[in-house]
Amino acid sequence: MDDVKNIKIADIPYSIKEIAKKIEISLSPEKIILFGSYATGNATFDSDVDLLIILNTKLRGAERIRLISKLIYPRLLPLDIVVKTPEEIEKSKNRIDPFLSEVLERGIELYAKS
Repeated sequence: MDDVKNIKIADIPYSIKEIAKKIEISLSPEKIILFGSYATGNATFDSDVDLLIILNTKLRGAERIRLISKLIYPRLLPLDIVVKTPEEIEKSKNRIDPFLSEVLERGIELYAKS
């Protein structure tokens, strides 16, 4: 998963890595996955950064986004954040969620808990 269409972790803009590092240090998620145009190498000047964060949490959807948003305020880049629990990821595999399947298959893993 280190490269998709010849994009390597080293090629990802520093600001995206910095965002991932803040989330990693503060929340210790299971994974942080970059997807969308930055992961495929098709990002343009007005592209947003798409991140899937897999996190053990009891928080609901909007609360999860607020938690992440507070960590990375002020935002230097436009972000689209998706936060899922490991259980939600497993359920999505069982019902074949095309969106999450694509993200998990083609996204770039910025962080994975060891």
